[in-house]
Amino acid sequence: MQTLLKTWQFRLGIALIALSMAGYLLQYVIFRDSHQLLLALLNDLAFVFLQVFVVTIVVHELLSRHEKRRRMEKLNMVVGAFFSEIGTELLRLFSDWDERLGATRERLHVTMLWTEERFDSVAASMADHEYHVAPCAVRPAELRSLLGSKYDFLLRLMENPNLLEHERFTSLLMATFHLTEELLARRHPGNLPESDLRHIAGDIDRIYGQLARFWLEYMKYLKGNYPYLFSLAVRMNPFDECASPQVH
Repeated sequence: MQTLLKTWQFRLGIALIALSMAGYLLQYVIFRDSHQLLLALLNDLAFVFLQVFVVTIVVHELLSRHEKRRRMEKLNMVVGAFFSEIGTELLRLFSDWDERLGATRERLHVTMLWTEERFDSVAASMADHEYHVAPCAVRPAELRSLLGSKYDFLLRLMENPNLLEHERFTSLLMATFHLTEELLARRHPGNLPESDLRHIAGDIDRIYGQLARFWLEYMKYLKGNYPYLFSLAVRMNPFDECASPQVH
């Protein structure tokens, strides 16, 4: 109770109630009309419920939506940084090591003409696709070098509080961080037994599918919000073996 009495909210509440009572008392002293005072009091009480509805539900909902959009915008900035730093290059490597990708690669050749409906259609058609790299095709030394050079960047992303809003991206980041530690723990990644290559390939597969789906979602986001960034992302498509940043 003593803690409650010390809070500024409680003291402010008492002060506001006292001021309200003083206002009604002043009105009675001036006009000496208890009937009118009671009518005004009832009117004010009736309006309180409408005011509570407007403030707590309508206004709060609008503010919540605005705050959610703001948080999602920050999260998309983090996702964009991830793809710029390492995500796109990882997808390029993984797709090269995916011997089953075949004709599916063509479906992921995003162009400037793609609409939201096209993105949704491709995403739905790829939902059941099994992203799988061949253990014999994996180049662990190259992958270790790439992930090792981005270790500090991944660590900083893990510390970003905005990621708490997105469990799926956190899961992807954790899987990427785990693969990084697995490879950094091997002193001679270029000479691994077949059993270890299968283990590494399994860790890659855990990332590969999540990364491909996130990439498609991110491309859709760029198309609708940042056309100039989308243009570069299209030219750097990791599934396009002829991709080039140059504009032809």
